[in-house]
Amino acid sequence: MLKLWTIDEAQQYVAEARRSNRIVGVVPTMGALHEGHLSLVRKSCEECDETIATIFVNPTQFGPGEDLSRYPRTLEEDLAGLERAGATAVLIPSVEDMYPDGFSTYVEPPEVAKPLEGVCRPTHYRGVTTVVLKLFHAIPGHHAYFGRKDYQQVKVIQAMTRDLNLKIEVVMCETVRDPDGLAMSSRNRYLSPEERERALLLSQALRRAKTMAREGTYCVASLQEEMRRVLVSASSDRPTTESTKTNGVDAIDYAVIVDAETLSSVSSLERPAVALIAARVGKTRLIDNEFID
Repeated sequence: MLKLWTIDEAQQYVAEARRSNRIVGVVPTMGALHEGHLSLVRKSCEECDETIATIFVNPTQFGPGEDLSRYPRTLEEDLAGLERAGATAVLIPSVEDMYPDGFSTYVEPPEVAKPLEGVCRPTHYRGVTTVVLKLFHAIPGHHAYFGRKDYQQVKVIQAMTRDLNLKIEVVMCETVRDPDGLAMSSRNRYLSPEERERALLLSQALRRAKTMAREGTYCVASLQEEMRRVLVSASSDRPTTESTKTNGVDAIDYAVIVDAETLSSVSSLERPAVALIAARVGKTRLIDNEFID
């Protein structure tokens, strides 16, 4: 696996690949890789001749008081995982290369960025769209692979790609979960054993809403109320012990069901919808989602 340390090196590598009519896949990451990231790499390897991952902890998508300074950096482990998964190259740019001195140009996020995370983290998607556009210029591939766990992020990047006429297909891949249902996330490593147990309430709340919809409950308000009830109460799937500090999550940023394309509010399940949750367990903010059919 080739290590590319600058944008110039990456552009030259991709230009040569494209001259040879090789299909190039891109897997942008911030490192601290887990099986979810590596599944994206393997998907790209199945569909592309070249798979180029990126490892860059992007400072512009962290708001004040967020965890930029303590975001896990595990470069050696990440490189070993990427090589096992079959990546042909990895771009590891410096902050100075991505954001040169005097940098002041940002991408205005599309409409789909405004609700949910756009309310909770007002500057987040400006940083995401800016860095992803820069990575797409650094690695002008044919396909880019993102996980569905960050559902709104994928919709934002798809909209940006469409609006700016970028010639790259954004591919959304399924969320990878641990056997107990917890969606894999780099931030899961912050959770204590007790907090990780409570983190399971996110996936349990989503499954409950999906089950209710399949059984005939189409009122979105009722489904959202049930998700919140699961999030704040003890789960029937786990015992409550004296050592458990609280039965539910510590805070809910949102637990909603919205239009699957626009992320706008819906009152009933008359078109494709998605349930999305953002909640805090301890000091860790977690997100998860599930399609509701």
